[in-house]
Amino acid sequence: MIDHHLETPAGRPRARALGLPFDGRPGPANALTDVPGVTVGYTTLIEGSGPLVVGSGPVRTGVTAILPRPPGDLLVPVFAGLFSANGNGEMTGSHMIAETGAMTLPVTITNTHACGIARDATIDWINRTAPGALDDAWGLPVAAETYDGFLNDINGRHLRAEHVAAAIDGAAGGPIEEGSVGGGTGMVCFGFKGGSGTASRIVDHPAGPFTIGCFVQANFGPRRNLTIRGRRLGPDLAEPALIDRTPAREKSSIIGVIATDAPLLPHQLIRLARRAPLGVALTGGYAYHSSGDIFLAFSTANGDALTAPKTSVASTTFVPDSALDPLFDAVVQTVEEAILNAMVANQDMEGRDGNFVPALPRDRVAAAFA
Repeated sequence: MIDHHLETPAGRPRARALGLPFDGRPGPANALTDVPGVTVGYTTLIEGSGPLVVGSGPVRTGVTAILPRPPGDLLVPVFAGLFSANGNGEMTGSHMIAETGAMTLPVTITNTHACGIARDATIDWINRTAPGALDDAWGLPVAAETYDGFLNDINGRHLRAEHVAAAIDGAAGGPIEEGSVGGGTGMVCFGFKGGSGTASRIVDHPAGPFTIGCFVQANFGPRRNLTIRGRRLGPDLAEPALIDRTPAREKSSIIGVIATDAPLLPHQLIRLARRAPLGVALTGGYAYHSSGDIFLAFSTANGDALTAPKTSVASTTFVPDSALDPLFDAVVQTVEEAILNAMVANQDMEGRDGNFVPALPRDRVAAAFA
């Protein structure tokens, strides 16, 4: 029987399997999906090898879909907040969230040059699954990106609307896969194979307990900065080396999505999103110039208030600001662990032109904490 704190559904190890001493109490799956009603789906595209032929491959990409509510309730808004630690990236729908403190529809994460198709395909999906819902309304879905052009034919337009729809339709709760899956397929983190990672924490509160879940698409950081649970291991992990047969350029980013069932107001969700970079920093991420470090937080509570008729006065519940510190702890803890899970659950990958990214040497990391 799989221990979901130690292994992914496919049996790949997670960071806790290496004996890393994390803080806080994880949820049952130690995943974003521990927040009730939140689901995650992937479409992963891996095809071809050898020299880059734009439009043909090699292909190392995909898309991740995060549903903040069950499919039948996706038109019920959630309170949301954003924070950009470094804005060299994209997250669509951000202006509307900043203005209204709320969002609807699935969130998608993919590669930089597929962000538009992910956004548009999400609107196509809602028009297909909820006919008439947008006839007299508009949709501004969140679609975010990180760059996978080191391994992937990023200009080949390989992600299509049907791939996005498949990720949304396939979204599920419970334990989810990590590593080179979905939008994280072609990503690199600290010179090792990066990608998709997740974690969660249970936060005790008199009105709770509450759950904080995090999902990251990790694609950032030079190897020299890699820090694992306070130990600067990057300089000691020079091998196995990344092999670049194309001009090396500094392109990196991280997208983080934080979900909670704690009743929080939009300004409080902004405060949660602002703490996410602290978890990134614990792994050695410093928000360098080319890095798009963008974080979204949402709460699944207060659905009734967000659908109140115009003729009424809506009422919400919320955790007092003075009681947010345990939630801040949980955000930092889950972001840090999600990044490390994305790396630990991974394997070597060769992509376009023979560019090669090794997996994190798990045995040497485990030995450092033995």
